[in-house]
Amino acid sequence: MLGQGGRVALTVMASVLLLWREAASIEVPLDPKIQQDLKQPPTITKQSVKDYIVDPRDNIIIECEAKGNPVPTFSWRRNGKFFNIGKNPMVTMRKRSGTLEIGFRSGERPEDYEGEYQCFASNDFGVALSNKILLRVSKAPLWPKEVLDPVSVTEGSSLVLPCNPPPGLPPPLTFWMNSFMIPIRQDSRVSMGLNGDLYFSNVLAQDAETDYSCNARFPFTHTIQQKNPFTLKVHTKEPYNETSYNASDPYGGRKVAETTPTFLSPTGRESSKMVLRDEKLQLECIAAGLPTPTIKWFKRGAELPARKVKLENHNKTLKIIGVSEEDAGEYVCLANNHLGSIHHSIFVQVKAAPYWLDKPSNLVLAPDENGRLVCRATGNPKPNIQWLINGQPLETAPPYPNREVLGDTIIFRSVQIGSSAVYQCNASNQHGYLLANAFVSVLDMPPRMLGPKNLLIKVIENNRTLLDCPFFGSPIPVLRWFKNGQGSGLDGGQYRLYINGTLEIKRARAEDEGTYTCVANSILGTAENQVRLEVKEPTRIVRAPEHQSAVRGSTVRLDCKVTSDPSLPITVVWTKDEKPLNLGWRLKKDDESLTIPNVNEGDEGKYTCAVNSEIDQDSASARLTVLEEGLLHPSVSSALPPDRPDPPVDLDLSDPAARSVRLTWIPGDDHRSPITEFLVQFEENRWDPGRWQNMSTYPGDLNSVILQLKPYVNYQFRVIAINSVGQSEPSRSSRRYKTSGAAPDAIPRDLRGWGSKKDNMEIAWESLPDLDRNGPNLHYSVWWRRKDSGEEWNNVTTFQPIHVVHNTETYVPYEIKIQAMNDFGSGPESNMVIGYSGEDKPSETPTDLRVSQVKDKTASIYWKPVDLSSVHGEFKEYRLYYWRESSQVPGLVVSKKKMTKGFYTTVAEPSGMLSDLVPFSRYKMFMVVANNRFESQPSNEVEFTTMEGVPDAPKFFRINRRGLDTIYLEWDKPLEPNGILIGYRLKYQTVNDSSQQKLETFLPNVTQFTLRLPSRSTRYKFSLSALTQMGTGEEYAEESPHFANEAYIDQVDIATQGWFIGLMCAIALIILILLIVCFIKRSRGGKYPVRDKKDLPLDPVDQKDQDGSFDYHSDEDNKPLQGSQTSLDGNVKESDDSLVDYGEGGDGQFNEDGSFIGQYTVKKDKDETEGNESSEATSPVNAIYSLA
Repeated sequence: MLGQGGRVALTVMASVLLLWREAASIEVPLDPKIQQDLKQPPTITKQSVKDYIVDPRDNIIIECEAKGNPVPTFSWRRNGKFFNIGKNPMVTMRKRSGTLEIGFRSGERPEDYEGEYQCFASNDFGVALSNKILLRVSKAPLWPKEVLDPVSVTEGSSLVLPCNPPPGLPPPLTFWMNSFMIPIRQDSRVSMGLNGDLYFSNVLAQDAETDYSCNARFPFTHTIQQKNPFTLKVHTKEPYNETSYNASDPYGGRKVAETTPTFLSPTGRESSKMVLRDEKLQLECIAAGLPTPTIKWFKRGAELPARKVKLENHNKTLKIIGVSEEDAGEYVCLANNHLGSIHHSIFVQVKAAPYWLDKPSNLVLAPDENGRLVCRATGNPKPNIQWLINGQPLETAPPYPNREVLGDTIIFRSVQIGSSAVYQCNASNQHGYLLANAFVSVLDMPPRMLGPKNLLIKVIENNRTLLDCPFFGSPIPVLRWFKNGQGSGLDGGQYRLYINGTLEIKRARAEDEGTYTCVANSILGTAENQVRLEVKEPTRIVRAPEHQSAVRGSTVRLDCKVTSDPSLPITVVWTKDEKPLNLGWRLKKDDESLTIPNVNEGDEGKYTCAVNSEIDQDSASARLTVLEEGLLHPSVSSALPPDRPDPPVDLDLSDPAARSVRLTWIPGDDHRSPITEFLVQFEENRWDPGRWQNMSTYPGDLNSVILQLKPYVNYQFRVIAINSVGQSEPSRSSRRYKTSGAAPDAIPRDLRGWGSKKDNMEIAWESLPDLDRNGPNLHYSVWWRRKDSGEEWNNVTTFQPIHVVHNTETYVPYEIKIQAMNDFGSGPESNMVIGYSGEDKPSETPTDLRVSQVKDKTASIYWKPVDLSSVHGEFKEYRLYYWRESSQVPGLVVSKKKMTKGFYTTVAEPSGMLSDLVPFSRYKMFMVVANNRFESQPSNEVEFTTMEGVPDAPKFFRINRRGLDTIYLEWDKPLEPNGILIGYRLKYQTVNDSSQQKLETFLPNVTQFTLRLPSRSTRYKFSLSALTQMGTGEEYAEESPHFANEAYIDQVDIATQGWFIGLMCAIALIILILLIVCFIKRSRGGKYPVRDKKDLPLDPVDQKDQDGSFDYHSDEDNKPLQGSQTSLDGNVKESDDSLVDYGEGGDGQFNEDGSFIGQYTVKKDKDETEGNESSEATSPVNAIYSLA
């Protein structure tokens, strides 16, 4: 609870912030003269890193650079005390710089200079501070000498070989090798831990075949130290034979007891880990067991972020680079083999050293102006903010009544000359600190004119005119304009004065000519400049060329008469089809016209007369059409039609220059169609050899042209002639012509900067085309700096069309420019463009999301906005996610698909309207704030219910005619009732008669209606709608169908009728039976041909051999067996008789040659058993066989 004094203080602070009216900081022009005279407190531009480790073999250099006017002087503190550089001969300071250089003589120790250093840059207007630089000397201590006894271990058990490297600065990198400097092979069984120890999940007998030595590499000294090696003695229960080892059975058939997993590192069931924001998180789980356990990782209550998490060391190490707050939580590693599993929980806490939310920036104010410095930082725990002035705590500084400190903000009111200073903001917690310098410069500068003196401006009468008068001063001067040194200031009427000093004359007239004087006045003085204005008559074409049609061979005159101001010189240029017209021996131009004698087809086209003066222009166009002349020689012209021209010949190069050469050729035969133009092509063998490219086209009456060339290209040329029929073949190529190199002329295009990560900015551009390289070794010089920061330009040279700037702050603007360079020099610099570093996830989320004024389809929503600085990127929108949770209509299933709606607003109390909702439904929603890449955490979730509405149209409405005088109507309930249905309303009337509309109402469970027609030809219009308590819903309109005759018509879908379904089933059954019969017939085995015609009765006396058997040797012997392929002529007929029909119990035999020698029984016996042939035909089964 706040006391009365606390409440009063908060009230006063709120009142101050609400009533505060801040003046904008002065923007100082980049004019060199102003910059030279501008008095400015110091600004640190370069300094060493906070944690500075140096190589003891080199001299120590501690950087500190600053700028200011006057030039700053430098001093240092070491361990909080003044560091007297003059008394230490080993320490020197660079001229016009604060950088320290510490050298060493014999006997000097670099460790004597370890400590905490801080640089102070001072001039008459303040003191700027560097960070506190902790200087430490790299150390590479020797490994202690020790004698290691052999390590005894039982086969199958686990083992840890300790490394314990000597503590170095920075810590050494460890790795394991044997005495022969061969790396120890690591896998899921054997691996090195994060602490450098070597872990064996289980030991094999062959592990004793080598020794194990831990090695430490010290990065600064580039030295490697080796620990005395370990030797292993592995005890086995059965003899070990090296030849018995194989990968599938590493124990060579020996019985080794299997064990369940246990953890070697870390120990116990759980542990904890603290990591700082933006640093690297490494978690490790190494398990023992036989078989070797597998390791899996989980995060309790969340998925492992695949884009950030990387598993290494055979899944034993989990690594996250660039940790953020959402990476905190419980991580679980699971070790598993077929005997069991164990798990270990690691609770990760993410803390944060301070980082900037709003870094203070320099403030330039005029006397009596207001301003403020803001220093906002956050961290975990929340950092403490301390203000300093010129390096001293603000609490101990002399009081200044015009300054007030309100937490992280300093407010200045009515600043005065002499109050310039450098303020430091120190944000610190237990994990680190931030230090930022921001100067407050109270600038007093008399008014100055920045533009050229006595400028002459010429304008066209009746045009809008702007007279510029750039100026500067502090305090900002008041500017006024005067004409011819008389009268009061010009503003109002046809004059308008802009804040930047520009005077606008809305419509210049002749009487506006004269000398205009702009006067800038402040309490520090006056400055003035003059601009002389001349108003000119416009340049106009008073007689323009007209469209003409001319006979071939005649003379054409195209008019172009011009009037202009007598004092303005003009030029008249003629073009044909938008291309310059070359005035040769044939075409003539005078002041008022263009004459074309002996017109031919090549002269046809659009002619444009363009007249230009130094301040305006005019143009007019006309089309010339050439008509065919009479046939002078009918026999010749009719015998030979026009054709494509022959290619030019005798190409010659002359008049060589650095970037041009003259190309001359002799035209080929035009084949009765005049050549209208020549196309010159080139090929070069340096960048794209073998490819011919178009260079330029020239009129058909030219055969010698000057070609404009690119530097550093080895050209050859060819020419193509063109007439009305088409193009000629290309000419033979010219000799090669090589141009000399030069610096690039072009500026890389599409320069842009954007962030792909929250702490970087990618600067990219289009590479120069090969022909714009102008020389070898093309590369690019890229500059960038923070916009409006006053920082020095950063610069890098690269051969690639992209450069990535790392370690940027989140979403800050940068000024970017680029320049192409090659071995011959540098090209022009590009214009400056603005790019942005990457965006981060918004740190705040909309709060207090609520809903009101809920209707059937709309709802009003309100929320509390976020601070736009917390968006950490371009504010895109407040994005509302909402979905339909359920319907209040019993049993209605709804889609829960999430929908979104964006609201772009920056007002203090935002609101929005949600529309297109489904009535009588329960909705849920939440809101996030979004930039281009990320969304914030969701706001509170809100649930609301829409009111009941009118229903949708019925799902369907069908009209069927069941008889000559009856119509049957049926329908289904709406897909979206939008409430509780209370019935249906049917309106109907006869077609073309709206006077007798009838109405029927139905209960909600009624979905059909039968209507008797007064006559057979009556047709109705129907409209059906559903009803809720809120009213009538959307109507479903239909007309009864038109029937061509009066016969009984049933419009019911035939596919749904029972008789139709039964008929189809019967047909399908018959087809199935026929298919089965065919299959059985083709599959019957044991068939042999007996006769050509088996259906003929047997002779009264069968032919038998003397032994009483049938004579089976006949033509039938050559026929195929049943089921085999018939002969190609198709005359062979297969017998349907089976041997079973004729044999005696299947005891038939074959002779040695394969002929059948069994005796047939009399077929009568079979007939007596099964009936005669006529009886077989009448049986159902045999009838089916007969069909087959």
